[in-house]
Order: sequence, then structure tokens, then C-alpha cells
Amino acid sequence: MIVWLSLAAACLIGLGFVAQQHAAYTEPLSEVLHPRLILDLLHKPLWLAGIGLMFCGQVLGAIALGRASVSWVEPLLATNLLFALIAAHVVYKQHFNLAEWLGAVLVCGGVALFLFFGRPQEAKVADPADPLSWRWLAMIPAAALSALLVVIAVRASLQVKAMLLAAAAGVLYGMQDVLTHSALAVFGGGFGALLRTWQPYAVPGVAVVGLFLNQSAFDAAPLRVSLPATTAAEPVTGIVLGIVVFSERLQVSAAALAAEVVGLIAMVTGILLLGRSPFLAKPGEAGHPRHARRRHS
Repeated sequence: MIVWLSLAAACLIGLGFVAQQHAAYTEPLSEVLHPRLILDLLHKPLWLAGIGLMFCGQVLGAIALGRASVSWVEPLLATNLLFALIAAHVVYKQHFNLAEWLGAVLVCGGVALFLFFGRPQEAKVADPADPLSWRWLAMIPAAALSALLVVIAVRASLQVKAMLLAAAAGVLYGMQDVLTHSALAVFGGGFGALLRTWQPYAVPGVAVVGLFLNQSAFDAAPLRVSLPATTAAEPVTGIVLGIVVFSERLQVSAAALAAEVVGLIAMVTGILLLGRSPFLAKPGEAGHPRHARRRHS
């Protein structure tokens, strides 16, 4: 059940990303990292539809996170790029090439390898969701990393800017998943217990900033440039924070550890290969009026 919930969530999130990028990429480059970008996108039905799809996917992802460890759900959510690729393939009526097939095999194989050998599970401690645990200090370096990526992106070229902003958004999305998992665990003690913790209030803040950074990345470059970094950074951040904050455990025998590392490397490599797919670019991108501006930026 967890697997199907996570894959359904990944499907909706991937479709949402495709719709959002198509809308955001038509906005002026001057709106990258400007609040006006979101205000303009709010008037576009396609973007709103993409947000709706992503929201529904995140709801399904939250349900999965409420029933399983973060380290179990995150790799499955990373397959959203596969669904984005398939959606773009259907729209553009083009065939997959060897790189796309290889990327798909690496993503699916990497996820399966990590889950089969890692068998992640939450440690049986008294209160793994303790909102005041010192373990939550791990969120500080994660937030600092996201901020650093944004600072570097400000002075970078458009393509690098898009990748850095997307990676920063991915880090925040990983933090959001961990906060959601904690809020759902606390909710088991009642609605009053949920209101007395800080995680539920942090979730929308982190989500909004992550969304803003992601739309700026979509505005700056095609999906094949901007999405892979988000898709790779989110599960890695979520898994690391899940291990630190919730004491999630992975199998640590020599063989299992080697397989887990290989699985994660394969997953990230596959995401990068899929992200280079021309199917994730807009039709006629080379002739797009903004294309010439990008080459001179």
C-alpha cells in the first residue's frame, strides 16, 4: 500500500511540475527570484492546475509518510521525474532514446536496490517525533545549505542559476517531508498535541519558499535543466534528516551498505540522465524568443 501511495504521489507531482514549468518559462527573466513571479503565475490556469496536481500528490505523499519511515518513502517520490518524462513524451509524440531508457532503468533499479537491501525503518524509541529534541538542530545546516545555494545562484549564469535554485528547492522539499512526517506522528496524540508543536507551522513556510525557488528555476531554464536537481536533492535531504532526526535505521552489513550506496548513486545518475532528455524541453525551444537572450546571459 505504501509503495502504491508513494508512486501515485510521484505521478501527480511529476505531472504538476510539467504544467508549472510550461507556465513559468513564459515569464520574463527579470522575475526570477522576484515575488512578482508568483503573482503573475496566479493568473495562469495551467500553472494553477499544476499546483493542484502537486498539492494532491503531496497529500498522498503525506499519507505515505504517516505510515512509513521517511527513508522508505523518499526514494519512491524521486520517481516523479519518470512521470514527468512520460507526460512530456505523450505531449510531444516523440520516441525514447537509449539515454532515456537507461535513465529509467537506473532510477527504478536504484530505488528497488536501496529499499530491498536498506529496509529502512524508524527506530523504536520512546518519542521519535519529540518536537524539542536536539536532533532537530540538523535542520539548521540543511536550511543554511539551501540559502547558500541561492546566494551562489544570484551571480551565476542562467543554466547554473536554474540548477542551483532547483537544488535549493529540493533541500527545502526534503525538510518539508521530514516536518510532515513529524507532524503526523504528533497528530497521533490528538489535535491539541499537534497545535502545541512547532512543526505544523513550519511546514507551510518551508513549502512556500521551496515553491518560490522552484518556480524561479522553472522560469530560468527548461525542465530538463531545472527539475533533476530538485528531484535528486529532495530524497537525499529527506533520507539524511530522517536518519538524524528520527533515528531511522538502515541495514549496515557490508553487503547491504554497498548495495544502498550503489542504489542511491544509480538513482541520482538516472535522474540526471532523464533530466537531460529533450522531451522535457518546450517544443520549438531553440526558436523561443527568450532563447537568444539566454545564450547571451
